Amino acid sequence: MGLFASADKSTGPLGTKKFHTEYGQLLVDGEIIDAGFVVMRDTFLFTNKRLIIIEVQGISGKQLEYLSIPYGKIKKFSIQTGGSFDLNAELKVWIGNDTIPFEKHFNQEQSVYDVHKILAAHVLK
Repeated sequence: MGLFASADKSTGPLGTKKFHTEYGQLLVDGEIIDAGFVVMRDTFLFTNKRLIIIEVQGISGKQLEYLSIPYGKIKKFSIQTGGSFDLNAELKVWIGNDTIPFEKHFNQEQSVYDVHKILAAHVLK
């Protein structure tokens, strides 16, 4: 099942409207959310200016970290898919001069390919 499966987690018109309502206070003037994905407990927002990752922290999930990555600072990115027995996948993003990538894990219910495709479309402009 991909991330586009339900309106609650989609990046279509209903999904982006939901993301604008929920996270609009993070946006600067003229910035719009092009696509959004819920990955496990976290959220990826692809805007016309940057990638915003909202990481849910702690058991209660009340603590949030907002990571903002301008597309021009993303040097490279990769995906690693799971094998026959390990259905999990992983997205790695190298930012600026960091030698250690930012990593996010996906389970079989989420499509790392959908996120990779949107990331590539924004970074490779």
